[in-house]
Amino acid sequence: MKKYLAEMVGTMVLVLMGCGVAVSLGCNNGDPETVIGTAIAFGLSVVAMAYTIGGVSGCHINPAITLGCFLTKRISAKDCAMYMIFQVIGAFIGSALLWLLTSNSGLEGTGANDLQEGVSVVGGLLAEIIFTCVFVLVVLGTTDSKKGAGNFAGLAIGLSLVLVHLVCIRYTGTSVNPARSIAPAVFQGGTALSNLWIFIVGPFVGAICAAGIWACIGCDCEKCEK
Repeated sequence: MKKYLAEMVGTMVLVLMGCGVAVSLGCNNGDPETVIGTAIAFGLSVVAMAYTIGGVSGCHINPAITLGCFLTKRISAKDCAMYMIFQVIGAFIGSALLWLLTSNSGLEGTGANDLQEGVSVVGGLLAEIIFTCVFVLVVLGTTDSKKGAGNFAGLAIGLSLVLVHLVCIRYTGTSVNPARSIAPAVFQGGTALSNLWIFIVGPFVGAICAAGIWACIGCDCEKCEK
């Protein structure tokens, strides 16, 4: 249970801090400084948790990453399912805490993802697929037991998440993480809830693509090495 609880706590921190900064800054595509601040917040949250719970659970704190790890045979089906369940629970705890803070402080929202102005459903779905693929690919590569970045993996993953947010916020507010989207959308409601499927389907498809790419370029079999 320790690794499942670690995933719950890690995801709670990610949602509370990342979405919390988005709400506090009033993240708006018209104000670059709020976008940069939000991107950095999510990246730093991942770095902090990677070096806090990485040794316990691997610090997935993201169902898309968990799916990628399962497809590349790094975790079992049981761990895959339990990780996802506890990640969503952690996200709900983080969102509940954020809602409690904002509702008593004159602020609105829980940092939920939604399609941004002028972005179609197809555009948003493509953005989530593409950028989740990039992010999960970084995770799979940097954490590989033979080819990975070792102790620097957490830093590389956090920085890549900053980069992904800087690009993707304009399209969807950046999810690349179903748990991070589910809980805030439930609390916020409206179009964030009706469009929630985009932020579940997109990241999972992106994770599948990343697993396929890594299976090709990261394969250790003799045939591939040649």
